[in-house]
Amino acid sequence: MKPVLLFAGYDPRESIGFHVFSDSVLEHATRPVSIVALDSKGLPVGTNAFTFSRFLVPYLCGFQGHAIFMDGSDMLMLGDIAELDALFDPAFAVQVVRHADYETRHERKYVGTRMEAPNGNYARKNWASVMLMNCAHHYWRALDPETLSGAAGPPLLQFGGLKLSEIGALPDEWNRLADEGQPLAGAKVLHFTAGIPAFPAHADAPGADQWFAARERMLETT
Repeated sequence: MKPVLLFAGYDPRESIGFHVFSDSVLEHATRPVSIVALDSKGLPVGTNAFTFSRFLVPYLCGFQGHAIFMDGSDMLMLGDIAELDALFDPAFAVQVVRHADYETRHERKYVGTRMEAPNGNYARKNWASVMLMNCAHHYWRALDPETLSGAAGPPLLQFGGLKLSEIGALPDEWNRLADEGQPLAGAKVLHFTAGIPAFPAHADAPGADQWFAARERMLETT
């Protein structure tokens, strides 16, 4: 049985989020999962350490096969990642939850932490936070450590250069923006876009009770 290949964003400033997320993936998975922690890899750091390095996934895979990228550190998995992997369609360069344009409810994110930063609006915001990536697609060939080192964030996060017809649509339950008012019911991934509940300013975010329960399960030693 081939493992699901998952690259999950890691930032040492929210390490607890990465570990809670990883444990939640394994808790629900029905197939083996290979989880690769993805940090800056020497690239410039955006509002988190993996803002740019997510686009190195196809390069790291030798431009072969397919892989999943998820922000991870600010997410909670409630579904089976094997189900997400099974949605791969080689007709597309990438498949994402195509959130309709929206105005964020949070002018700043990671409030009260070393990561605190403005939370700007832009087209296709959060599309790149969950990606089912066709690593063999020609689009990714132009993205390697050298080209990414001088790249600008918004065009990358908006998949500049890709036609909309090359961006497949995933069911929205795979990237529910919990703190942007999206429904929690039926979610397979909760995404705490402004900050994980471990940050005091975000401890009362919608879905925080599920995140704290998952943290407790991760810490169980008996």
